[in-house]
Amino acid sequence: MKRMLAGILLSVAMSATGTVAANELTLNGKLTQGSLVRGQLPAGSKVTLNGDTLPVNQQGKFVFGFDRDDSLTHTLAWTLPDGTTQRKTLTLTKRDYVTQRIDGLDQKMVTPPESVLKRIQKDAANVYKARSAQSDSDALFTGFIWPADGPVTGVYGSQRILNGKPSRPHYGLDVGSPTGTPVVAPVDGTVTLADDLYYSGYTIVLDHGMGVFSTFLHLDTMTVSVGDTVSQGDQVGTIGETGRATGPHLDWRINLNNQRLDPELLVPPRN
Repeated sequence: MKRMLAGILLSVAMSATGTVAANELTLNGKLTQGSLVRGQLPAGSKVTLNGDTLPVNQQGKFVFGFDRDDSLTHTLAWTLPDGTTQRKTLTLTKRDYVTQRIDGLDQKMVTPPESVLKRIQKDAANVYKARSAQSDSDALFTGFIWPADGPVTGVYGSQRILNGKPSRPHYGLDVGSPTGTPVVAPVDGTVTLADDLYYSGYTIVLDHGMGVFSTFLHLDTMTVSVGDTVSQGDQVGTIGETGRATGPHLDWRINLNNQRLDPELLVPPRN
């Protein structure tokens, strides 16, 4: 997979108190498809992306993301508390995605029997509900850490062929490690789902605030429950191979509302 080397979009000096200087814009993220971008303006500012209003919290913080196959040109506009308006064109780097073949899956996990369709629909509704919260936490403005140790065995955006049949792109980051390897919170969050799902097995959803969620799939054990709050580095479960999996691994996903974004763009590089 082609690695995107574009770094921080814009970076401006902040005062010693950590507040954004008047009429300054800070953006932290990568100009590429699949990226999550975190921004800040003076409190009371308003922001739009391609004409759509972005939620801005009381500290002037906001987030937005780019889909896997998003267009490469976007317009960010903002209005400061004094009424001054500015805009900037954001030009993304196009990504190339690999094709990954996975054989040996139980065929009922590739083409599920009708007897489990209602369960799959219920699972999807529960996950959607778990990712629908709009909390005020801005924990995601902290640097993310890797949720598990181990080599990367699957990447975001790859086109998957399951038992010879083309499937939807993979929207997670896979970390391969033995069953029982600890899985920790990459940043502070609140548990909004901890359940056994047909496709993803033992699954946990963490709300990091402002519409950003982590999801951990195929766990062997879950050590948290819905409503629990966790700090960065707290254990939430262990790696397993429950659900549709051919071996023990963690499938970590990042969502901004309905957008599926690349977790690997949020953590430090790993060999």
